[in-house]
Amino acid sequence: MCLAVPGKIVSIVAEPFFGLRTGKVNFGGIRKEVCLDYTPEARVGDYVMVHVGFALSVVDEAEAGRVFDALRELDLLEELQEVRT
Repeated sequence: MCLAVPGKIVSIVAEPFFGLRTGKVNFGGIRKEVCLDYTPEARVGDYVMVHVGFALSVVDEAEAGRVFDALRELDLLEELQEVRT
């Protein structure tokens, strides 16, 4: 199953030579580096949907909350926590 998970961007860095944009994204306390090249409009404080390390779209905070609620309802949040440890 493919699953994109929302996270909040806490910092953005543009690689100086090739211009690739990456950012630190907070997933409920876990911070991961994510490629932001597919979401050039994304800014610090925005929520993005992330799949396999790539931000695919920018979503608002309410939408991110709805996704987390659905994952919680399906008991998938525990599964995600097990994968990241």
